[in-house]
Amino acid sequence: MNAPRKAPAFELLDIAGPAGKLECLRLDSALDTVRGIALVAHPNPTEGGTFTNKIVHTLAKTLSRLGYIAYCPNLRGVGNSEGEHSRGLHEPDDMAAVLAFARAAHPGSDKLVLAGFSFGTYVQSQLRQRLGDDEVEGMILVGPATSRYADYPAVPADTLVIHGEEDEVVPLASVFDWARPQQLPVIVVPGVGHFFHGRLMQLGEIVDKQWRLRG
Repeated sequence: MNAPRKAPAFELLDIAGPAGKLECLRLDSALDTVRGIALVAHPNPTEGGTFTNKIVHTLAKTLSRLGYIAYCPNLRGVGNSEGEHSRGLHEPDDMAAVLAFARAAHPGSDKLVLAGFSFGTYVQSQLRQRLGDDEVEGMILVGPATSRYADYPAVPADTLVIHGEEDEVVPLASVFDWARPQQLPVIVVPGVGHFFHGRLMQLGEIVDKQWRLRG
């Protein structure tokens, strides 16, 4: 039975990446069984984004309660991770290294969720292009930074996209412009800015509800 247990605590790991050491937070499944692996990518480090970001932690904790082991790395050049920030050019390589580590650590966990916030959504959308449909259960993109990257990729039709109505960093109109050609639904949270200040619990509830609907 998938019984909830005591909420796990974040564990700090060092993972070998293509540009050197990557420091990474891991949060185990809050259930007795493991549904799969979740990778959570942080926002833009040039604006203070790290794995300590509150939306990153909200996503990780929500996915933990759903049965996933969540990995939240500091990408190259962030925190104590080695290498230099590359505006999303090489960061998908870092996420791929974290994925390889997670798969080796949890060989029976074949389901994978790619989640990210802002800049992290750009990284994860690029990583998704490298993976087969049979490898990825789904994606969760919060505040996708569509206005900041001309080459922002298209994503699968079942991707969960959540954006604030009053996002002051990435205009909602730019997200619609990206989503429209894909006929991709977007969940718009009224009265919310880019960082979901005061609404993190609601964000977690949206992710939880939408993911449980998938069965």
